[in-house]
Amino acid sequence: MSNIVCRETEFAGYPLSLESGLLVPQANGAVKITYGQTTILATVVSNTTAKEDSDFFPLRVDYEEKLYAGGFIRSSRFVKRDGRPRDEAVIAARLIDHAIRPLFPSDFMDETQVVLTTLTVDRECDPLLVAMMASSAVLASSNIPWSGPIASVRVGLLKDGQFILNPKVSLFEELDLNLVISYLKDGKVLAMEAEANNVPDEKVLEAIKWGNEQAQPLFAFFENFAKEVASQKYTYQSYALRPELMDSVSAFASDRLRSMLATPVNKVDWADAYAKLREDLYKELEGKFSKNDMNRALEKVEKQTVRLLVLEDGRRADGRSFDQVRSLFIQAGVLPRVHGSALFQRELTQVLTITTLASGSMEQIIQDLYGEHRCRYFHHYNAPSYSTGEAGFMKGAGRREIGHGALAEKALYPILPGREDFPYTIHLVSEVLSQNGSSSMASTCGSSLSLMDAGVPVSEHVGGISVGLMTLPEDQSKYVILTDIAGSEDFAGFMDYKMAGTRSGVTAIQMDTKLPGLPLELFDEIFAKSKAGRLVILEEMYRAISQPRENLSPYAPRITCLMIDPDKIGVVIGSGGKTIKEISEKTGCEVNIEDDGEVQIIATEETADPKAAEEWIAGLVKEVEVGEIYEGVVVKTAEFGAFVRILPGKDGLLHVSEIAHHRVNRVEDELHEGDSVRVKVIRTDRDGKISLSRKELLPMEEDSSPRRGASGRSVRPDRQSKRDYNNRRY
Repeated sequence: MSNIVCRETEFAGYPLSLESGLLVPQANGAVKITYGQTTILATVVSNTTAKEDSDFFPLRVDYEEKLYAGGFIRSSRFVKRDGRPRDEAVIAARLIDHAIRPLFPSDFMDETQVVLTTLTVDRECDPLLVAMMASSAVLASSNIPWSGPIASVRVGLLKDGQFILNPKVSLFEELDLNLVISYLKDGKVLAMEAEANNVPDEKVLEAIKWGNEQAQPLFAFFENFAKEVASQKYTYQSYALRPELMDSVSAFASDRLRSMLATPVNKVDWADAYAKLREDLYKELEGKFSKNDMNRALEKVEKQTVRLLVLEDGRRADGRSFDQVRSLFIQAGVLPRVHGSALFQRELTQVLTITTLASGSMEQIIQDLYGEHRCRYFHHYNAPSYSTGEAGFMKGAGRREIGHGALAEKALYPILPGREDFPYTIHLVSEVLSQNGSSSMASTCGSSLSLMDAGVPVSEHVGGISVGLMTLPEDQSKYVILTDIAGSEDFAGFMDYKMAGTRSGVTAIQMDTKLPGLPLELFDEIFAKSKAGRLVILEEMYRAISQPRENLSPYAPRITCLMIDPDKIGVVIGSGGKTIKEISEKTGCEVNIEDDGEVQIIATEETADPKAAEEWIAGLVKEVEVGEIYEGVVVKTAEFGAFVRILPGKDGLLHVSEIAHHRVNRVEDELHEGDSVRVKVIRTDRDGKISLSRKELLPMEEDSSPRRGASGRSVRPDRQSKRDYNNRRY
């Protein structure tokens, strides 16, 4: 067994410990980290032979949530093994990837995998944050080349305007800002992700700077731990392209690329011209270098040309100014029958978003490390291969699609109405029809428009834009911040900063960089340009649709809500569900009942009668009191009396002795099924039985009027035979 190293400290009010040398002896690095009572096992393994055909660094990060960590068994009846990762776990892995990837050497191509496994979780220390700290500790202490450590923290903004470091999980719902951010020791920012409740841009910027100050104690702790583990970084085979290859490709392609960029063209024409250039390059250097190496070199020359065009010539490939948003086309209500739809197009980036509304029964049930909870709003993002003009397999959502959908979901959450005001389950789907930069922000804008088109009472529009950074890796002293980066600028640039919000504040952020960190001083300009671009887009969105439609789509379900005493739920459901099924069948409405007594009546067809269902349920749960008078309907007669429906679903017994002041021999002599009758409640029992009286509401003089018996002859009480009287039945 190798040397076991254990170190402890305290950070943000919780004990923090690192341990290496005991677990996972065959990995390049393994660390068990415990923060509070949340424990993560972090491992990293690297294959020391690079793939010959790789044109990117093959790093994979996996964040593994184990339900046993929270003391749960998978709720599926048939499959008990932990399954595919939740979307939230995929998003966590992406965030960790964004933070650690820039610190690997640029010529390092050894396939590397970081796995972060939850072993225990408490209710206070967030496992995602612990996993981020674990990734830093395991890479810094492993023998894999990496220039960390990094420090990751969570910055929360309380309702009173105060910041809080690494807030408890139980506080998340109360925060106006929830920011996860990773720093280098010199204050540079590597990655961040945030959700905010319409927080002013300036306050979010303040949170980024405040978080850097709070994160500083972590660096010394991680550095000292890595020194004690004493793993010597291994010598890797450089995958850098040979200088003679770069010189040859640059000499052949630079001028043609600059000429191509000098005349703005659309993405399709550019692709055709680029394909022709590549074929000419193959012919020019045939036999000297491999096609794979020539492709990699041509990409590097293309990136450098785009950068120099901006930095030296002061212009962008499409001719826009540095802070100009691409041309917009916006249309709400583009599809028939769906509940809401909108098309948002920014030059060649085009997104169609559809809103679907449903009842509470369609809420998503999610099982995570803290048990089960329900989600009434969710957003999905689809980007098929045709959106980039390519042919490909139609498969499920990948990590990118999941991440982009989650970003748009977070961005729109603050403007949604509460469940008490809008009791619908809300599903948004963004179909990306064309991609050329920042489709995630286009899906955010399209979703906001679609919600308004659906008549969802959102408070205001949310829009977003992507901001990029153009500089030279070898000399970062000169840089340009670009608003609304197109695909080629994202490809050649070094930052993708996406920020969404309203006219007054921020709702969501996601940022990653290809550089080993961005200086904090850059963020003043980044925020200013991002906000300015967002406001331009929001103005166009308001021109397209300025407020939610007054009425929901005729194809959307109509939901009526009422609250009943939870003790009365059984009355509405009935034995074996008989009563609630009868209500649904006779009114054409779906009826859902929550444990707290909330009843949802859902009408999906024009023939449905939600008013009748509401009255029926209200009648079932109403406490009938002695002395109340009702206009009822006879629903059944018997020898001893009549059953009268005084409220929907609630019947009382009108005994034969209470029908009239005179003697009634046969109930049918006075009442028949379907007759309306005015009755008074004279008695109620604990078991819910109701006794009624009709005679108490009749004048006494009616008793002297003649009545007709079954034979049609006039009958008076004093002429009834003794035999009839003795044989009366109640």
